[in-house]
Amino acid sequence: MGGTPTYNDDVDWDSWPVQDYLAENYRELHPSDAAVIAHHSAFYRRLEPGGAARSVEFGAGPNLYPLMLAGAASRRIDAIEASAAGVAYLNRQLNEGADPSWEPFYALCRTLNPQLPPTLSQALSVVHVVHTDARSLIPGTYDFASMNFVAEGITEDFSEFKQFCGRFVGSVRPGGHVVAAFMENMPTYRIGAASLWPGCPVNRRLVTEVFAPLTERLAVTRIDSDSSLPDYGDSGMVLLTAVRPE
Repeated sequence: MGGTPTYNDDVDWDSWPVQDYLAENYRELHPSDAAVIAHHSAFYRRLEPGGAARSVEFGAGPNLYPLMLAGAASRRIDAIEASAAGVAYLNRQLNEGADPSWEPFYALCRTLNPQLPPTLSQALSVVHVVHTDARSLIPGTYDFASMNFVAEGITEDFSEFKQFCGRFVGSVRPGGHVVAAFMENMPTYRIGAASLWPGCPVNRRLVTEVFAPLTERLAVTRIDSDSSLPDYGDSGMVLLTAVRPE
């Protein structure tokens, strides 16, 4: 990539095209979604039901399934979101009821983790939307943290990607757990007809190099690209679980 990279603070996140993003990615349950849900569900089944007083979705965006997944393990989920458009969407989903298109996602979540509440609305009832930059969080606040398709999609600079991942791990207390998903080799990409957004290409090796010094019990895997999704130029997804050292 030539020229000066785009950094997180260069981007007008309030103009994030929520409806285009949902239409392209989340109006149906794609195989890649199912693979991420299966990976994350295995992580959550290892946690005590309701054992976390407080957890965080680090850069929640309009994707509801990470919030669903945490609903069995956490008594309060803070959905941290910097975009005004993303915050507005999340608040509508919580206050007026989730879009029907999310129900197949929740059905799969609950099949894979029967400890989840019977209904999607019950699972989301512990979610609190927080309109702030995730980098502003007080370190060590949460029992566990989740981050999905965020750090590699907010910047074109690898150093800033690393810093953001460090803030993510630092948001949990020592001994706290983290679970994450990244688009693999995601370049700068378009959503909808025209909007252009930053991408920082990472792969399994780079994600491992970033998280290995920060965590223990690190497990990193990947899944192949999903032909049912738009071709953003990525080559699949990288998934991880880890623990912040005591």
